[in-house]
Amino acid sequence: MVEPQILNSTVHHSGVFSIQMYTRKSAAFRNALKFNRPISQFLMCPDTQWAKVGGVQHDAASAHFFAAGASLARLDQLLRCPGGDISRAGIGSADVSRADGRAADASSPGKNFGEGGLEPVFAGALRQRLALRAATACAAIARLREDEGALRDAEHLAGFDAAPTPGGRLHRLWRLFTTPSVRLDARVVRVAADCLDLPPAIDCEAVAALVDERSTAENPLNAAARVSALALGVIGDAAQFDAEIFALWFADLVLARRLAWQAPLPLLATTITHPSMRTATGRRPRPSDADWDLSAARAMARAAQESYALATELSRRSNILLSVAPKLRAKKAARVVDLLLADDCVSPTRAATSAGLSDRATRRLFDRLMALGAVRELSGRANFRLYGL
Repeated sequence: MVEPQILNSTVHHSGVFSIQMYTRKSAAFRNALKFNRPISQFLMCPDTQWAKVGGVQHDAASAHFFAAGASLARLDQLLRCPGGDISRAGIGSADVSRADGRAADASSPGKNFGEGGLEPVFAGALRQRLALRAATACAAIARLREDEGALRDAEHLAGFDAAPTPGGRLHRLWRLFTTPSVRLDARVVRVAADCLDLPPAIDCEAVAALVDERSTAENPLNAAARVSALALGVIGDAAQFDAEIFALWFADLVLARRLAWQAPLPLLATTITHPSMRTATGRRPRPSDADWDLSAARAMARAAQESYALATELSRRSNILLSVAPKLRAKKAARVVDLLLADDCVSPTRAATSAGLSDRATRRLFDRLMALGAVRELSGRANFRLYGL
């Protein structure tokens, strides 16, 4: 019996994706196997009304916590789809609604994921793009002039021996989340502190131990909020902006640990500066606020919904990339495809070095990918271009 698989999708006027099926004997499936990549198309629908604030009849505080839990549950299921098979979405998922927080086994995050601990094929690009959003928001918090384009250029076009800019260090702080090896220990805390240029006298082992102890209490969402407030207090010698950014970084790290994700997603910092998050006094929420738990829930709900929307777009674009990959004549094009799926963007120089291609061959490869609609040029320049999904 031939087993059907999901390949492509179309959008009806209702906004819901319908599925086009293909079989394991089809050319599309053989092409995916040629590049050793699972098909990554999801059956994704817009956020349901009941999962948003005001969608159900609750008091104001309960509505925000409900929306945060529902949105994180959808995002959690997305990250647990083995190879993008939506039919297995949610199998082994963490239960973010449990008040006791004993939903997932955090001792071995891989066992809570899909077959082989796989994430969607575009998970790397998703984390990197969210890291750029978080860095842009944190640059605004720190009153830096670097925008998204400047941060992207600083990361992908600067030389290996070039000193990072203040905004570039913020970007690298959030890019720490893109490796599955990141965990809550003194070494990672020290690397994060160096990205923010925090005082060297900070006892990173004590900070990691204290946060580790407190992060196991309550449900995952409240634990993330409480730990971020705690982190703000234990590094009081640092500048206010740096301490606040450090606290937001800790919140995402704790949330991912409690939900047993393979690696954290930058979430809280991406929306905390949004105008809709402002308090009654007109300023942005801070971890030192008395109602920080509520503010964090509001920001996390919006961040999870926006991340799900971004994942929907990246899923579609990664599927296009994988479908056209067999048409590429360059012998080492598969390496460039891997780079595009794993990062926010790729420069031709990096692609040429990693894949062992000449500069001319790399430029022709990206021109071909653009002509096929598989990648976009993100810088808007004629020179020093950057390409991504």
